[in-house]
Amino acid sequence: MSEPITFKEDLDSWETVMFLYNSALKEVGTKLDILNDEFQHIHQYNPIEYIKSRVKSPESIVKKLKRNGHDTSVDNMVQYVNDIAGIRLVCSFTSDIYRLAEMIGNQSDLTVLSIKDYIKNPKESGYKSYHMLVTVPIFMTDRQVDVKVEIQIRTIAMDFWASLEHKIYYKFEGNAPGYISRELRECSGIVSILDEKMLSLNEAILKAKELQEEETTP
Repeated sequence: MSEPITFKEDLDSWETVMFLYNSALKEVGTKLDILNDEFQHIHQYNPIEYIKSRVKSPESIVKKLKRNGHDTSVDNMVQYVNDIAGIRLVCSFTSDIYRLAEMIGNQSDLTVLSIKDYIKNPKESGYKSYHMLVTVPIFMTDRQVDVKVEIQIRTIAMDFWASLEHKIYYKFEGNAPGYISRELRECSGIVSILDEKMLSLNEAILKAKELQEEETTP
């Protein structure tokens, strides 16, 4: 039976907390590698272009807690900061995003806590991505602990846009000039058009290949 994380008692050290989040990243990362390899084995196609993972820095955790009106305690960190352990999956096409989300949701030992689809419902800034908050069991010598991991799934074009937004946000501390914010939103629309065209082109390529194989089959 899984135990909730209660750091007021015996799991109250920062080192233990970081150990758990780093272990959770390894567990989820291995699962994603296996899913990608299996997909390649069955369909001769890799839906994941690349994977990035990180554990949030202490400074970022403290800033987020203060921004949301919480005291900077380990308990509050675990309870209120859901993206301490984060994994980003970058795909070629939007269709890969929902395919991967379904595959992840079908993992019996991952529990999906929440889903935020910023592709169908982009943020005001123009940000697009698919977020899944999951828990993964970490098996210690004397217990099983469920640890939260945020999974972000996006296309290469979305990731490029988000990287630029991130740089702008930190350069201007969240108060970018209006014209830059407008330009960024316009670029978000261009990214959507590009993703649609690339997906359509890929589907056309696959269809043309099928027709070619049918014509050459005796």
